[in-house]
Amino acid sequence: MELTETVIGTEEVFQGKLIHLRVNTVRLPNGNEAKREVVVHKGAVCIVPVQDDGTVLMIRQFRLAAGRVLFEIPAGTLEIGEEPDACAARELEEETGYTAANLRPLFSAYLAPGYSTELIHAYLATGLTKTHAHTDDDENVELVPIPLADLERRVLAGELQDAKTIAAVLTAIRLL
Repeated sequence: MELTETVIGTEEVFQGKLIHLRVNTVRLPNGNEAKREVVVHKGAVCIVPVQDDGTVLMIRQFRLAAGRVLFEIPAGTLEIGEEPDACAARELEEETGYTAANLRPLFSAYLAPGYSTELIHAYLATGLTKTHAHTDDDENVELVPIPLADLERRVLAGELQDAKTIAAVLTAIRLL
């Protein structure tokens, strides 16, 4: 069965710093036309930084879209032309003040493929060395070390509600 939709028209609706919004007109495999709203994103990384004692360096941050403070792993958006490995190393140091001797790719996944192009690349960071954090001017984060052994319980109890964090932490637990 043919499933591919063909774009036959595009309207740029919004151009922002982080995202763009376009509305595509597509031809469906059956010949009909439909509209598809697409959030265009450069892609991102997330990192599970595990210290030698088994604690994970988590970020506590207010997220306006969620309307609450969330526990997350460090993450950030790719710069134009930046490779995911380099972005992961940069974001880890910016948000936590640590560098990693080992950055192991865990997976790459689309966060919301029904409407967004964002592909996130997850990493496991080990062999951490303290440097200094230098968050962006618009970031307000708190670093909270949490034992790796406690994170699965927190996921199952609904205490972690960020999808990238849940997926990356559970993957890291399986590997460690």
